[in-house]
Amino acid sequence: MNYSEIPSPAFVLDEKLLRQNLQLIDRVQKDAGIEIILAFKGFAMWSAFPLVREYLKGATASSLYEARLCFEEMHTRAHTYSPVYFEHEFEELMSYSSHIVFNSFTQFEKFYPETLKTEHPVSCGIRVNPEFSDVETDLYNPSAAGSRLGVGIENMPDELPEGIEGIHFHVLCESDSYSLEKVLEKFEANFGKYLSQIKWVNMGGGHLMTRKGYDHEHLIKILKAFREKYKVNVILEPGSAIAWETGVLVSTIQDIVLHKGIKTAILDVSFTAHMPDTLEMPYRPKIIGASEPTPDSRHLFRLGGVSCLAGDFMESYSFDHELQVGEKLILLDMIHYTMVKTTMFNGVNHPAIAIWTEDETLKIVREFTYQDFKSRLS
Repeated sequence: MNYSEIPSPAFVLDEKLLRQNLQLIDRVQKDAGIEIILAFKGFAMWSAFPLVREYLKGATASSLYEARLCFEEMHTRAHTYSPVYFEHEFEELMSYSSHIVFNSFTQFEKFYPETLKTEHPVSCGIRVNPEFSDVETDLYNPSAAGSRLGVGIENMPDELPEGIEGIHFHVLCESDSYSLEKVLEKFEANFGKYLSQIKWVNMGGGHLMTRKGYDHEHLIKILKAFREKYKVNVILEPGSAIAWETGVLVSTIQDIVLHKGIKTAILDVSFTAHMPDTLEMPYRPKIIGASEPTPDSRHLFRLGGVSCLAGDFMESYSFDHELQVGEKLILLDMIHYTMVKTTMFNGVNHPAIAIWTEDETLKIVREFTYQDFKSRLS
């Protein structure tokens, strides 16, 4: 990317990198004989869906609005899952859904009769909790103690009710194929007896197959073995993997504040509003020209967000020069789980959304105004 052409602040998707990810994912789904679908909770940049549709034919939604977006922009009905459904939305939700997963048998019993009234077939499933995950951060661990997500083995019937055609589980987060292998051992031990009663198994997300060093052949091997053993269709719905390392957040230093020997470069973006995972997870974004501090670091700067939240900052990075007001900083890997979680907290404007196209031109997709802020309030 030619960063001098990009306005600040802006999220910028690199179209070439997105295609590379999609080509790799497509190879996995073809070689394993499975279906991989887009998870909107990780990547819902619908201006890029024409490219996504070249490789992925489906998507997963967790709300009425996501399901409608799938129908309108992915041009297909959604694989829908939500912890609960609402009576006033359900008929419309079903019009946009091809699959519906229930979080409990109570929800299934309540809404299953409604799924039989649609003009198109809707395949119903139940979410289960394998009660195993190697995800260390509880915020992202669906199998943490007391989880509300999925049915545990102690609450499963001897046989699945008529109308349930699939089982869904999701217990991974940016994990590798060896984590999935461990989950499948636990899943088969607890729920294997139900697999002869269903048509499909959705293994959820968290399969970070586009990360460097991921063992794709191992993933393909275990997926093929599972599919052939149980004679079921296998579905994966990775969130991060689709847009992993495909774009940046361009920002500009607005001021440099010195307090008790600590220098803070204040940016025109906000960590809490525009990059909430950096504070929730937490993780430190990589930045071009910056590294982790060492005892020999000469140019240390905290990075401060533009909101008034006291904690809207990242602890010091080491730079190879003294930062200056007006200098651009490029935060890497800012496309997945970013735009889907941004806010306009504090009235802070949202960064523009742009695409660096395959022919190396900048396409501004969306810019935001006061009306975007005002229209969310009352």
